[in-house]
Amino acid sequence: MNLERLSEQTQELTLELIEKANLKPKDIFVLGLSSSEVAGGLIGKNSSQEIGEVIVNAILKILKPRQINLAVQGCEHLNRALAIEANLAQEKNLEIVSVLPSLHAGGSGQLAAFKNFDSPVEVEFIVANAGLDIGDTSIGMHVKHVQIPIRLQYRELGGAHVTALASRPKLIGGARALYPEDKIRKG
Repeated sequence: MNLERLSEQTQELTLELIEKANLKPKDIFVLGLSSSEVAGGLIGKNSSQEIGEVIVNAILKILKPRQINLAVQGCEHLNRALAIEANLAQEKNLEIVSVLPSLHAGGSGQLAAFKNFDSPVEVEFIVANAGLDIGDTSIGMHVKHVQIPIRLQYRELGGAHVTALASRPKLIGGARALYPEDKIRKG
């Protein structure tokens, strides 16, 4: 696997999602990652620390200068808990849970987050503005309502299927209600 190309494609996907989801500073971007799927294997069967680090580092390279927060979802063995920065947990008043990720419980993405975050912690739930799901890890539970699927230029990263979600405020009211322009679906 060409790790340099993997990093480039991850950065391109991240930039595209930021633009299409209209993410702003302080927003939350959730990542679900199966490095096994990226490597061409079955989810949870061929985890790769190296692939996790390449992908998380590529995403952080794009998010940090934009002051967008990254939340990295763990696998079902951690009940899909999320690795985030401690200051985000404090700012959002999120309950911190006591668990440390491993390669086969949490996964390579969470290990990479713990390695690269300033003060990593785990939380059970978060309400993200958008997210990138690499390998069909089911991030929807962590993206706020109303979720909108985003079609990105790459539908695969390595051997993994890629799905992206954005969100918009709920439309409320009735027949007389007016709504602002939909900045996600511009046409």
